[in-house]
Amino acid sequence: MRFASLGSGSRGNALIVESGGTRVLLDCGFGLQDSVRRLQRLGVAPETLAAILVTHEHGDHVGGVFKLARRYAIPVWMTHGSLAHVAQRESALPELRVIDGHTQYALGDLELQPYPVPHDAREPVQYVFSDGSRRLGVLTDIGSVTPHVVSVLQRCHALVLECNHDCDLLEQSNYPLSLKRRISGRLGHLENGAAAALLAQLDTSCLQHVVAAHLSEQNNRPELAMAALARVLDCENDWIGVADQDNGFAWRSID
Repeated sequence: MRFASLGSGSRGNALIVESGGTRVLLDCGFGLQDSVRRLQRLGVAPETLAAILVTHEHGDHVGGVFKLARRYAIPVWMTHGSLAHVAQRESALPELRVIDGHTQYALGDLELQPYPVPHDAREPVQYVFSDGSRRLGVLTDIGSVTPHVVSVLQRCHALVLECNHDCDLLEQSNYPLSLKRRISGRLGHLENGAAAALLAQLDTSCLQHVVAAHLSEQNNRPELAMAALARVLDCENDWIGVADQDNGFAWRSID
């Protein structure tokens, strides 16, 4: 199993996961041509995608989903809550599957476990991907960590983990107070210290990759996110990967 990012941040998010003959895209917040270009950078033709999985309806995650799906006849999977929101402004898709945010399902060579998270969206989920023996946990767009999140992410072989902001940088920023409260609130985004605290609760004995994701370009710095996670794992800072806005990150394989 391997995974890569097309880009991660407030201007767009998309993660690709592959196992055997199955490739899926988790979210797509980029325009059609930009999405195709980013996929090509990773050696992926859009028509080879088995599905696009939607975590929630915010534009930086769903903004490019419908155009990409319609152009290349890609099935889309999302919760009823997400569908209820986007259906108001998007036309029909070639194939749409509504999922239960608590129920595991299979798609080709991948086993997919959606799980609900606290975020200011209709029915947001995140995902754990598995090929039957190896597990990739993905967690972004979450304001507070629940016991269920901790349980789901145990013994992953790879983690893509939100490190959205540094508390001090957010506090010192010129953001309106209301936006600061939204970002740092229970339904907002995970800050570096909270991400590190979550990591400290996990069994990391199988861990081969950790990638910090969804970093704010104004309210965080890659080196701060890397240092926070590295302290928990007692590893060198540069062992921690970072998904950036423009380039995401290249393919990473899970052995």
